[in-house]
Formats: sequence, C-alpha cells, structure tokens
Amino acid sequence: MPRVTVHIRDEWLTVPCKDTTCTIQWLGFEALKRYTKNKPDNGGLKSIKDISFVVRRCQGHGLLDSDDTIEDVLEDNDFVELAIEGDSMSPDFIQCQPGVSHLTAVYREPDDYLFLDGNSLSSLDLVNLGKGLYKIKLTPEAELKVVKSRELLDTIVKENRVVYGITTGFGKFARTVIPVSKLKELQENLVRSHSAGVGSPLSPERTRMLLALRINVLAKGYSGISLETLTAMVQAFNASCLSFVPEKGTVGASGDLAPLSHLALGLMGEGKMWSPKSGWADAKYVLEAHGLKPVTLKPKEGLALINGTQMITSLGAEAVERAEAIARQADIIAALTLEVLKGTTKAFDSDIHELRPHPGQSQVALRFRSLLDSDHHPSEIAESHRFCDRVQDAYTMRCCPQVHGVVNDTIDFAKNIINTEINSATDNPMVFAERGETISGGNFHGEYPAKALDYLAIGVHELASISERRTERLCNPSLSELPAFLVSEGGLNSGFMIAHCTAASLVSENKVLCHPSSVDSLSTSAATEDHVSMGGWAARKALRVVENVEQVLAIELLAACQGIEFLRPLRTTTPLEKVYDLVRSTVKPWIKDRFMAPDIEATHRLLIDQKVWQVAKPYIDKYRMEYIPESRPTSPTAFSLESPASPRKRVRLE
Repeated sequence: MPRVTVHIRDEWLTVPCKDTTCTIQWLGFEALKRYTKNKPDNGGLKSIKDISFVVRRCQGHGLLDSDDTIEDVLEDNDFVELAIEGDSMSPDFIQCQPGVSHLTAVYREPDDYLFLDGNSLSSLDLVNLGKGLYKIKLTPEAELKVVKSRELLDTIVKENRVVYGITTGFGKFARTVIPVSKLKELQENLVRSHSAGVGSPLSPERTRMLLALRINVLAKGYSGISLETLTAMVQAFNASCLSFVPEKGTVGASGDLAPLSHLALGLMGEGKMWSPKSGWADAKYVLEAHGLKPVTLKPKEGLALINGTQMITSLGAEAVERAEAIARQADIIAALTLEVLKGTTKAFDSDIHELRPHPGQSQVALRFRSLLDSDHHPSEIAESHRFCDRVQDAYTMRCCPQVHGVVNDTIDFAKNIINTEINSATDNPMVFAERGETISGGNFHGEYPAKALDYLAIGVHELASISERRTERLCNPSLSELPAFLVSEGGLNSGFMIAHCTAASLVSENKVLCHPSSVDSLSTSAATEDHVSMGGWAARKALRVVENVEQVLAIELLAACQGIEFLRPLRTTTPLEKVYDLVRSTVKPWIKDRFMAPDIEATHRLLIDQKVWQVAKPYIDKYRMEYIPESRPTSPTAFSLESPASPRKRVRLE
C-alpha cells in the first residue's frame, strides 16, 4: 500500500494511502487527524475541518495544489510538510549552506560502483564519490578482514577481558570497567554525548565524502566493526541517506569526534538526515523510506565509528583536488594576461629552468611555452610588438614559473599526505586479528593532515596574490596601454574598477586565513587529550582559501578576455583563442556597465568544472609529446602525468 510521510510541527507521521486518487487536501486532513488523535486539546488546534493549511514537498519546498490527486504528484514513500496557516509551531526546515552545492538539485542515482578495500582510494576517487558519481561495494578481501577482526572483539567480550573502549569507559573514564550487560548502552551513550557539534551542516557532497571515507577506513579491518554494521553504512551511502553533521566542533584529536558522532547518530536513526528524496527529516523516517533499518551498535562499534581523522581528511581531499585544478588553470590565465599586456616569452626558455630544476617550476614553464610558443602557435599580438624596446617584464609575468611552480610542488606534498591518510587506519585501539590482541596508540591524531592543509593554504594563496597584481596591471592604463578599467567611455562606465577591488579583498582575507591553525593546541578531556591538532579548522579554512583563489583568478580571466577586445582584430595563439571563445560562450564582452557578479560567478563555474583546463590541455599534451620524447606513452594503456586517475576499481553491475 502506498504511503506518504508528513511533517506536522515537530512530528513525522506515516499516512497510508489506500486510494491514490484521493487529493492532497485529503492527505492533509488525514495527517492532521493522526496528529491530533492522542494530543490533549487536539494539540491546541481548533476543529480540524476549520484549519487552513498548505502542503509542500520537503525537498525543494514546492507547493502542492490541494485539488491534485496523490498519484499525480507524489510517489510511494514521498516526504511532504504541512504548514498550518498562522501557526507559529509549523515546521522551519534546516537549510544547507547557501551556495555550496550546485550538484544536489540535479542528483541522479549512479549506476557505477567503486570497490573499497581500505588501501587504494584516492583523493580524486573520494571527491567523485562526494559528487554522487559512484555507489560503493566492499571487496571480498576487505569483508574477510572485517569478519576476522570482529571475531577477536567478540572473543574479548565473551572472556570478560578489560580492554579500553570495549569493556571500559573513554578518555578520563578509561579505568572504569563496564558490565557486559551495559556494553551496548555504553556505545550508544558515547555517540549521543559526543554529538555536540555546532554550526551549519556539511553539504550533502561533503557528507558523502565523510561517510565514504569512514567506510574505507573501517574496511581495512583494524577497527573491530562488524560486517553487518559496515554493510548498513554502505547501504546508507548508496541510498544517499546522509546525517546532519555540523561543520564545527572538532579539535582534531582524538580524531574528529564530534562530526563523526553526528554521522553515526543518523545511522542509528537519531537526529536529522538528508536524502535527495526527503530533504532534511528525522533520521528514522529517512532510513525507513529507503527500506533501511537503524544501526544497532555492538561492543566497541560506537568508538569504531567516531575515532579518526576523516573530517579533516575528506575536506582536505576536496581542497587538494580543487587546488590542483585551479593551479593548472592559473598558468593558462596568466599566459593570456601576458599576451594582452604584450609580454615576452623569453623568461620561459627551457635552458633557464634546467638551471633551477624544481619540478613545479619546470612544469609551469613548459605550460607557458606550449601555449605561447610562436613556432608552434603564431600570435598576431606577439608579432605586433616583436621589435619593441622593452627588455623584460614585471615579476608578476616573468616569475610565474617560480611562483606558480612552488604552488604546484606544495599541492603535490599536501596531496601525498592526504592520500596516505585516506588509506590509513586511524582508530584506537587497533584490532590485530592475526596477533590476537588490541593495541592502544595515537593514529587518531590529526597533526599530519592539519600541517599539510595549513601548508596547502599558504601555498595556493600565492596564486591569488600574484593574480590580483596582474589584474591591477590590466586595469591600470599606465601599465597596460589599455583603456582605464578595461571599458570604453571611462567615467560614464566604471568597468572592472570594483571587480579588481573584490580580488584585492579576497587576497587580504586569505592573508588572515593562511595563519596556521595547527600551531595551536588546547588540552581537552581532563588533560588526557593534552595535545590536539586543530585540523578541522585547518581543513575548513584551506577550502575557503582555495575558493577565494578560484574567484580571484576568475576575475583575472574575465579581465584578460576583456583586454583582448581592445587588441582586435589581432589574434592570440590558437589555444588561448580557444580559451577566449570558451569564456565568451558564457560571458559577453563588456561594452558598457552592467551587473557584474553573474559574470564572475559564471567564469568561476568554468574554473570549478575545469573547462579552461579541458580546452587547453590537448595543446599542452601535444607540445609535451613533441618536445619531450621521454614523456611519450610506451603502450596504449600508459597514462599522461596529468590525466585523471586510472579507471581501475570502477565497474558497472548490470
């Protein structure tokens, strides 16, 4: 029998619909009857037949016409809310952070699966899982390890051994032995009491990443989780049933306790959950609507679910992937700016960079040559000033390989640490089935990813710092030989004047955000956890720095394309013309002043989606193949150094 879950005030009610030709108005009155049935004084409501109300979907808040039939506008297990007219107690739904996600509204259940074994997940894989591109399956080898680890835990409980976190309390209460009859309550109490985070919830994409990463770590088989519980987590991920996880509250040791507790709380059927079908609702109803049951915790499982660095690391994975993407595209944008400012390519000569062979510097110089090399891609703009009297350019153009280069090397350093952390067991105590013992350690401490992400923020910020100076040169007529602020009829029009101010403000904001959080530590848990990493804030601010960098470079890209307009009919190199065409497919030239924020956002979206990189990459790869023979693939299966991760664990199950 079809049914609909209806939210009235602070309660969720399941309403069976024997006849789906009944109207939405009937559904509302039926839900109200059930709501008032066991309430004193009808819950303070007047006669039901006199109540005015509206019914709207939980997801998207679309209003439903009271005369429409249930079968026409709803599906089985749909979620709706009923708002009573003039009632101050009617529901006010929790909102996601505004602007974090453009994917949620277009989510489609994926067909492909990614196999997790705890050893081979990459940061790119994790970001793609967050985007909802894959479901999850455990490898048979991982399942076997999990089973063996759990068998040891069950033996410990059966033999009444005293082991931290299994038969004892936690932190300051580590010496308090808990009776076997209360071990289940111990784990549930742990999750409930530690669900003490505050702030806005993580977006659905970031919560997917958090859940996927916790599954991957548990799949290593050193945490003592049962296969039953781990399978339930996989099922929740595949149904996109995502707990309400506040972004604030972790000090990064002993792991990300507060956010991971909120993650576990939803899986227990408590607190709030989100799914594409329901929007935000009570966790037990979201699970039930997807045919899932709340997790029942066994000894040690609460601790296994919440002890680790997965929030720091999952946010860090997004930060390094976005940083890598914007760093690649920063080279392309800077090359376009150099063309507009009529700079020279001599500073990118390979012989110069062989004398200082940092990997990032050499890589950036090669990208500049591949985009600007006159023998490869003739440029009418470059030809127009071939015999000018300028000897060298400003540092913001001439030193791009050195400045952008160290950013690339910093990203590589941070990415290596994050990818190691992604596949690390960070629980405590660790369960060694092959040795038949549990050992307490400190793998939960978040210092590694915290330090790496502080370093990442400092490094990637420099892309914005140097970009803002190039934008200044583009807008300043005494430096660019272009109209002031890149607009005709200056004075009547202000052009890019305030866009440059926006870039400057973001660079200044980043200077504060680049202060490392991991230099701080506050003793917690009655001095049993007397040194912490503050990695949660390191991860969140690293993401903010990266987003600011993306915005600053979006403004430079817009300004450089506008500069091209004043150099027409001259044309730049073929790859840079392709970049110009891409931008102009989204943002038209600036003829006179107009609302600028949408242009910046549209260009920012091109960078987030790596469209600029996709346009230029074939030319960069071709140049590399022709001028660096050793980079040529030796077999049809060889991958470029800058290609996405190989498609090894991805399968489609028919």
